[in-house]
Amino acid sequence: MTAKPDRVVWIFADLASAFGLLSRLPLVQTAHHRPHACWAWPLVGLVVGGLAAGLGWAAINAGLPVGLAAALVLATGAMSTGALHEDGLADTADGLFGGWTRERRLEIMKDSHIGSFGTLALLLVTLAAWSALGALLQAGAYGAIVAAAALSRAPMAMIMAVMPQARASGLSHSVGRPPVWAALLATTFALLIAAPLGLMAATMAVSAAGAGLAIALLARARIGGQTGDILGASQQLANLAALAAASAIMVQ
Repeated sequence: MTAKPDRVVWIFADLASAFGLLSRLPLVQTAHHRPHACWAWPLVGLVVGGLAAGLGWAAINAGLPVGLAAALVLATGAMSTGALHEDGLADTADGLFGGWTRERRLEIMKDSHIGSFGTLALLLVTLAAWSALGALLQAGAYGAIVAAAALSRAPMAMIMAVMPQARASGLSHSVGRPPVWAALLATTFALLIAAPLGLMAATMAVSAAGAGLAIALLARARIGGQTGDILGASQQLANLAALAAASAIMVQ
């Protein structure tokens, strides 16, 4: 008789964990991070992406230039997550390309200061995302913005589930290693969120997965596994890849 209520409590606990880890939104959150809650990460993307796309729509309809609307979308995404993923991207670029040994790379990634590689990565990825967002906003493809936000959270879950942790400390280590079933469920939810876009969704999903795989292989080769920074970088690159794929389709 208590199975169903227990399941509801379990789901809400996972949602609170997911939003508490990946967002700064004023929702029910918890600082107790549950590794299997990664199945809900695309749902965080759905909310963050929906908020960003909604403000982009409002900006366009208020008569703002497309460039400003795209910047508003980017700012909303960063503020909603506390720039968590952007920070990971910068640290990953500094570490993977600024050190000559595994130990030095991990040391650089742990440093809160940003270097040349991190600065360049943030500038180039943000500029590319801004350009793709401009094309999507101009075409009225708001659903693609939401889909990219959801799809880009799935590679994080899969990388975390299948790759070893590169260090015995940090955010990824503190959260723990999720089971593969949770990562597969995250992928399923991400695909379901993007599914209304039809063929575009498939192209975006493949692009996001490819970007996630690329950063995972690079991390495996250079530091022997994943860290919280690697996961953040995978989200940023997967999001960019999905946006780029969608914008390429829209401008044809």
